[in-house]
Amino acid sequence: MSLLKKLKIAAFVAATSVLAVGAVQAEEKKNIYLSMSYIGNDWQAEAANMVKALASHPKFAEKMNLQVQVAGPSAQRQIQQINAMVQAGADAIVVYPISPTALNNVVKNACAKGVTIIAYDGEISEPCAYNVTIDQLEAGRVTAEWLVKSLNGKGDIVMMTGVPGTSVDAARTKAAKDVFAKHPGINIVGEAIGMWSQAVARTELSKILATREWNDIDGLWMQVGCFTANAMQLEAGTQSSDLLPCAGEGANGGRIQMLPEGTKVEGASLPYAPLGAPRISYASPPYSGALALKLAIDILEGKDVPKLTTLPLPIVTSESIKLCETGSWEEMKAGCNAFLPSLVSNPGWFASIYSAELPEVGLNAALVGQPDL
Repeated sequence: MSLLKKLKIAAFVAATSVLAVGAVQAEEKKNIYLSMSYIGNDWQAEAANMVKALASHPKFAEKMNLQVQVAGPSAQRQIQQINAMVQAGADAIVVYPISPTALNNVVKNACAKGVTIIAYDGEISEPCAYNVTIDQLEAGRVTAEWLVKSLNGKGDIVMMTGVPGTSVDAARTKAAKDVFAKHPGINIVGEAIGMWSQAVARTELSKILATREWNDIDGLWMQVGCFTANAMQLEAGTQSSDLLPCAGEGANGGRIQMLPEGTKVEGASLPYAPLGAPRISYASPPYSGALALKLAIDILEGKDVPKLTTLPLPIVTSESIKLCETGSWEEMKAGCNAFLPSLVSNPGWFASIYSAELPEVGLNAALVGQPDL
C-alpha cells in the first residue's frame, strides 16, 4: 500500500472518529421537560420565563433540550402529560404540581424508570421527588401576624386566597387563619378565591363590596391583590393616607405603592405610583423554577442535592422598600426590591427575582425569557 493511500485512510479514520465523538456528545444532551399546571397569572408566566432563560443560557443550552407542556388546573391531564414525557425518554421533569398528592403514583413510576422529578413552589409528597420552595406556612403566619399588629389586634378583615388544591394555597391560608383565630378581635368578614391573579382579585373584591363599603373593612390579607385593592380604594375616593393595611404578594405595583408618597419614580402614574401604602410584601420567588432546573442538571450529573431546598422568604415592609434604578443583577444583590415602572410596565409582575445561585438570570429573564450573558 502506498504512503499516500495510507495517509488518506488515516485521515478518513480521524474524520470519522471526530464525527462519532460529536454524535455521542450531541446524544449526551439531557431531555428535560417543564410540566406546568395553572398558568392564568403573572407569577406563573414569569417563572416559566426564567426557566426558559436558564435553559437557553450557553452554559446550560449545551447540556439540555427543554420542552414545555401546560396541563391547566387538571391533575388528570398533568398525570397524562407526565406519563407521555416518561415514555418519550425524559431524563428529568421540572414540575409545578396542581396538587401535592394527586401526582404521587405517576411520579413514583417515573422515578422507578430513572427519571428525576423536581417540583418548584408547590410540593409533591412522593418521597422520590425533589422539592424547591419557600416555607409556605411561614409566609402565611408572618403576614397574618403583621396585619394583626397593624390593627392592634382588632378589626374586620377580608381574605383573598390562591389556587385551590395546591400545597401553596393550603399552607398559607391555614397558617394565616391559625393566627387570626388566636385574636378574637379579628373578624373575617369576607373571603374569596383569588387564583393569584390581580384581575380575579378585582372581580372578587367587587362582589364583596356589593354588600359593604371600604369604610366597613379595616384590613386585607391577600395572597395576590394588594395593588388592586389600593387602586380600587383610590377609585372610590379614598385618600392615599387612608389606605387600608394590606398583607400580600410581591407584585411590583404593590411595592411601588409602598414607597413614600412624592418619591420621584420614572414611569410612575396612579395607581402604579408611590403612595406610602401600609404593606407587608412577600413572595414565592419566581426564580424557583429556574433553580429547580439547575438542580435537575446537578442531579443528572451525579451531584448531591437535598430532597428539599427551602428558599429564603423575601419579606419587604414600608421600612425596607428600596428602588432598583437599573435592574441589574448586581444592584439586586445589593438589596433593591422594587423596579421602575419604566422598566416593568406590568404592575402585577413579581419583583422577588434575585437569587445568589442564579447569576445567569435576572430582569430580562423574568420579563422576556432572555438570559443574562
